Amino acid sequence: MAKIKKGDQVVVIAGRDKGKTGRVLEVLTDSDRVVVEGVQRVTRHVKAGQSNRGTQTGGIETVEAPVHVSNVMVVDPETKKGTRVGYRTEEIERDGRMRTVRVRVAKRSGKDI
Repeated sequence: MAKIKKGDQVVVIAGRDKGKTGRVLEVLTDSDRVVVEGVQRVTRHVKAGQSNRGTQTGGIETVEAPVHVSNVMVVDPETKKGTRVGYRTEEIERDGRMRTVRVRVAKRSGKDI
């Protein structure tokens, strides 16, 4: 189970965007990186082309670049500050059978993430 998932609210703890918060748009597991909304914005020069209707595309676009996963922390739902992620196991009944489920928990406050 991943500590940071798509859709999590995270805070940047290192780099030029230190202190900014945003939602995780994408998790790149092969390179241990995450793309965070509004963080690490870079300009891309896109080659001009034509769409199906004949309109011009291309130009300079601003997009989010990946940030290493060690430079972000999950935001605690109670204190709104960065926190580490732990796990708690729960026994739930589903379809008449008991199942063990791992739940992500904020270490700072103990609340579910």
